[in-house]
Amino acid sequence: MKIETYSGKYDNEIISLILSIQNNEAKIGLSLQEQPDLLDIHRSYQQSGGEFWIAISDGRVVGTIGLMLKEKHCAVMKKFFVEKAFRSQKIGLALYNELIKYAISKDVHSIILDTPAVAHVSHRFYEKAGFCKITPAELPVPYSYPDRDSILYRLDL
Repeated sequence: MKIETYSGKYDNEIISLILSIQNNEAKIGLSLQEQPDLLDIHRSYQQSGGEFWIAISDGRVVGTIGLMLKEKHCAVMKKFFVEKAFRSQKIGLALYNELIKYAISKDVHSIILDTPAVAHVSHRFYEKAGFCKITPAELPVPYSYPDRDSILYRLDL
């Protein structure tokens, strides 16, 4: 397994992995059109100073994570997904560590994220990593998310 920064090489695989996990596993019913960042990852993440990583195993995408820089010192973690068969292999942790290392290098002080209320395993991961639940009123920057049945988290670095 290796982790790469986004280059445009695996666009269809990235979209397929994310939509499959969102809609087949989590049953949250999100369309690609509701997630315009997936249609232009370079513009949505990299062009503004953020980054997007993919985990590759045997030549295919098995995980993703993105960091979207917002206002000074604040970023949003998005699209953190690992294919079910690879979750026990610490791929998620490797992706997350890349994101944290990058965030620190960019002088990010806070990372926010939204996650579906049904994603209990994800909640445990975030809370173990030091994220705290917040309310929409506690968001440090304007931030919209497509799944209104989400839990919001914040991590201060």
